Amino acid sequence: MYYQFTSEGPKGNIKKIVEYSPTSFENVYNLAFGDYDEKIEGIDDKSITNNGDSQKVLATVASTVYAFTGKYPNAWVHATGSTTVRTRLYRMGITNNLTEIAKDFYVFGLKDEKWEEFIVGEDYEAFLITRKNKDLKTLLTD
Repeated sequence: MYYQFTSEGPKGNIKKIVEYSPTSFENVYNLAFGDYDEKIEGIDDKSITNNGDSQKVLATVASTVYAFTGKYPNAWVHATGSTTVRTRLYRMGITNNLTEIAKDFYVFGLKDEKWEEFIVGEDYEAFLITRKNKDLKTLLTD
């Protein structure tokens, strides 16, 4: 439920953390991501690294979703940015990789307090992702 990797760029090597924690909903886990802060011994999800490798960092975070849901195939992963700018960045990452993501995952976006299947071009407040190990109709009625 805890992944660590290093961002490498002009600002040096920066430790990054991805953590999956259970929520109050069964099989729903929150994805937390950010720089490791030694002072608090945890994730700083507000830091702005600008280390020149943001695409690689987002791809690494995405790879942890594959690893996590590989171990927990019935899990739902909830993600939102710590700011609206970061949520938009995550939406753009999903949009740019949706064809590949949709091969293995169902992706939903939260809009106006309702979850809907992810639609390119829509603004969302949060995202919910789960493995395609059931058909969508069954999944939504369970």
